[in-house]
Amino acid sequence: MEIHIKEPIEKEVNPRLLPGELLLCEASTVYKYMQEDGSNRGTYGKLVCTNFKISFLDDDSASDDNEPQFKNKIVGENDITLQCVDQIYGVYDEKKKLLTGQLKKYPEKLIIYCKDLRVFNFCLRYTKEEEVKRIVSGIVHHSQTPKLLKRLFLFSYASAAPNNTDGRNQTVMFETLEDWRDELERTKGNVKYKAVTTNEGYRVSEKLPLYFVVPICISEESILKYEGRGIPIWCWSCHNGAALLKMSAFPKEQDDSTSQMQKAFLDGIYKTISKPPYELLKLDDLSSSLPSLQDIQTAYTRFKQLFLIDNSTDFWATDVKWFSLLESTNWLEIIRKVLKKAIEVAECLEIQHTNVLLIEESATDLCCVISSLVQVMMDSHSRTKSGFQSLIQKEWVIGGHGFLDRCNHLHKSEKEEAPVFLLLLNCVWQLVQQYPPAFEFTETYLTVLSDSLYVPIFSTFFFNSQHQRDTNKSGESIKTQSGPFRFLTVWDWAVQFDPKAQAFLNNPLYAEKPKPDKSQRKTARFKHQRQLSLPLTPAKPSTKRGFFREETDHLIKNILGKRIGKFINSSDEAPNSLREFYDSWHSKPVDYHGLLLPRIDGPEIKVWAQRYLRWIPEAQLHGGGTIATAAKILDLMEEVQTLQVKMDEEHSQAVSGDVHSVPMLRNSARLSSLFPFALLQRQSVKPALPTSTWKDLEDEDDLVKRDDEFVDLSEDML
Repeated sequence: MEIHIKEPIEKEVNPRLLPGELLLCEASTVYKYMQEDGSNRGTYGKLVCTNFKISFLDDDSASDDNEPQFKNKIVGENDITLQCVDQIYGVYDEKKKLLTGQLKKYPEKLIIYCKDLRVFNFCLRYTKEEEVKRIVSGIVHHSQTPKLLKRLFLFSYASAAPNNTDGRNQTVMFETLEDWRDELERTKGNVKYKAVTTNEGYRVSEKLPLYFVVPICISEESILKYEGRGIPIWCWSCHNGAALLKMSAFPKEQDDSTSQMQKAFLDGIYKTISKPPYELLKLDDLSSSLPSLQDIQTAYTRFKQLFLIDNSTDFWATDVKWFSLLESTNWLEIIRKVLKKAIEVAECLEIQHTNVLLIEESATDLCCVISSLVQVMMDSHSRTKSGFQSLIQKEWVIGGHGFLDRCNHLHKSEKEEAPVFLLLLNCVWQLVQQYPPAFEFTETYLTVLSDSLYVPIFSTFFFNSQHQRDTNKSGESIKTQSGPFRFLTVWDWAVQFDPKAQAFLNNPLYAEKPKPDKSQRKTARFKHQRQLSLPLTPAKPSTKRGFFREETDHLIKNILGKRIGKFINSSDEAPNSLREFYDSWHSKPVDYHGLLLPRIDGPEIKVWAQRYLRWIPEAQLHGGGTIATAAKILDLMEEVQTLQVKMDEEHSQAVSGDVHSVPMLRNSARLSSLFPFALLQRQSVKPALPTSTWKDLEDEDDLVKRDDEFVDLSEDML
């Protein structure tokens, strides 16, 4: 095979280091293969490892020419943060071997699989032996071995970086009592619920935030009794007064006396919050109604393997059995189940006016997913960028989701690892792609947010709780010699992107909520309720459906026996009312500022293409996909805005300022469908047909008479 080699760089290229970043090891004359095709094309350069990232430097790294228009200022195209490294393989005599710990023999090739689905292939044959030992050992040690929390680059950066954060951030951080009181007032929940200071100094529990909200009738003694367990904690209030609550359950394995005391305590709590003025209460134990964290981790591990492609050959080899492989991962089915659960909760709150109490062992995993999804579906504020970021702060960051453990940032225990936050983003993406005008942010925003999970200069996703963050904030600063660390928040997008790139995070087609007319303020509330609410009494079923359900059940039981009878009995009214709620909502026009219900039937649940396929050129459409549609719409918008300028010169500056809100969509014919991550990738060298038939097709004279190929996928499913 012909090898296309870019000559080794002659001039010295040094990595661009962030404040606090230290160069640990490097190797010259490393050959990086291009992932795009199956050839051996590539370029020579230097491979370096710092306390923040692994980076490949070639002669293009030294210049700012041909820089991508959507550029991350912190992590470059050839940079991999240490936390983003998933697995490292060495190639010995064409055989791949997983690299961990101490190495006795060093590989001739290095393959790095990343958590953002990039794959890097490096050839070390032309590198000096001593440099190979240093760089391979350094990369494996610093990215794969367990480490202490204070060894994260987060602390090095915080101690060395200047404190010049953007003060314009509108995200509510929920770190103060006032933030919680404002949220109660915004949702009209302050009549029945109160923000408490019981956990100041973390005297109740280190897992709970400093401040949180509980029903007014809950006493301080109750909160203190079991370290916050068994206490309903407020998440959100619906416009009709019904509230979404969560609760940390008691351990299941307890002795009888302790178990009876806890049961009596819970019964007392339930009775207290079921009396007026509180609505009826529905309990939902998520550990029994949703997949386990282990199931979620297993499904995602299988799912991501479909996209960690070494080369074009691997991609086309799996093409013919793509659907069976996708189905066997069970990842899309888990997304469907989670969305269905969120619809169930929304129906209880919206139609039945019932409080819903989500129960989980720690109330910091699936509780976070469901509570966040319900708020995105029911509260249009959570579909704005600042509202969504505030929601993540409230339910996840301050709510105590264990990002450090679930993302396994310290490589301490794979048993604790589970992509719970990624599951939420996948579910939100389903809503974003089904109802684009309802969201102020784009799928690109969700993609870069998922990437930010692995960028350890932000504290947002690198602690298990507010207590852990607060206790680790104190430290020595290089600048001030003393005082607490000042961590960055991921919500300051200016740290990662310049204004031009940030434009891709904002949806230009967002149907912004019209501001109510002051003269009609009295009726605004009533109209808002009408938009959000569905009829309280479910629509009457047709005669046919009613007859089948009421008249034939007894007949079927007698004819088909008890086994079928049991099955019919098990399907109570809840699924029927849920289906009626779902069908009724979808039969009406969508109010983008009201309730949103995701479509979850059959193929409506889709793969988040931008995130999972963006590094695979074979999966890209050049000049096609949603980006082409968006470009045409933006052209029309620009024409309308230009006409508006001519019609009303007074507002010309204000209107024309928004004309170029997404400036890089010009010349969309050359853009990839996975823009802005894949800009102008080269076309695949393979045909866009399954390879199983391609060779046969080449020799066919009469393709019209050829029968479709039958492929038995039963073996692949086993």
